[in-house]
Amino acid sequence: MTVEDPRVPDWWRTSIIEMRPGMIRYSGYAIEDLIGRTSFAQMIWLMTRGELPSEGQGRLLDAALMSAVDHGPQAPSIAIARMAATCGVGLNNAMASAVNVLGDVHGGAGEQAVAMYQDIAARQDTGASLAEAVRDGLDAAIAEHGKFVSGFGHRFHPVDPRAAPLLALVDAAASEGTVSGRFANIARGVEVELAARKNGRRIPMNIDGATAVIYAELGFPAPLARGLFCLSRSVGILSHAWEQTGQGGRNKGPIPRDYLWTYDGPAPREVPRQEG
Repeated sequence: MTVEDPRVPDWWRTSIIEMRPGMIRYSGYAIEDLIGRTSFAQMIWLMTRGELPSEGQGRLLDAALMSAVDHGPQAPSIAIARMAATCGVGLNNAMASAVNVLGDVHGGAGEQAVAMYQDIAARQDTGASLAEAVRDGLDAAIAEHGKFVSGFGHRFHPVDPRAAPLLALVDAAASEGTVSGRFANIARGVEVELAARKNGRRIPMNIDGATAVIYAELGFPAPLARGLFCLSRSVGILSHAWEQTGQGGRNKGPIPRDYLWTYDGPAPREVPRQEG
């Protein structure tokens, strides 16, 4: 097959990048014009949305991305990166091993929270009050994902220290007209409803719920919220894999080697003799 074959240009179709010898353009913007003028967060927006964000939108996205980069080796993805590094693999292998466990339970809460917020907003659009929409949207999310409400409560932090600063940035952006503030109100409504269901015991918003507010305010589809979290957490994954590579260690498992797991299988038994 030659370059002149008419099938070649349309083998792949993309509006993301145009490239010729000596020319690279992203959604029409020349790379030489973007370099030095566009932040990494703004570039992520351009690559996923096809247009550059405003300065305010870019700041909000940057804040969401930087706030979730790491949560220590007690997070499975970070622990896996460190374990992989002790197995003698390269940084890319350690990172891939870690990113591959960012699923529905560890890594998917932001996507689920965005979907819940958007569902509540849709219910409001049909005439429901905020309280009614929150109640019904929360019930639907629990029916789909179980009793742990994505984006609220934390097994380690009684109050997640990352949530309030992010919401404050959203409030400031709403006052400037950068975002509507609608999803921040919805998320706070979920907090109120959860407290009512727990006899006044507050279940505060966590990092996933707060970044989900930002992604929803910025108009990102829910599935992209998980992808954005993967980009964010990859920074922590890289740093831990690199640190562990420098520390050394060989075949380090998830628990110290002098501790053994609980065995609950059959008691010791003999292998049956084979006749003949």
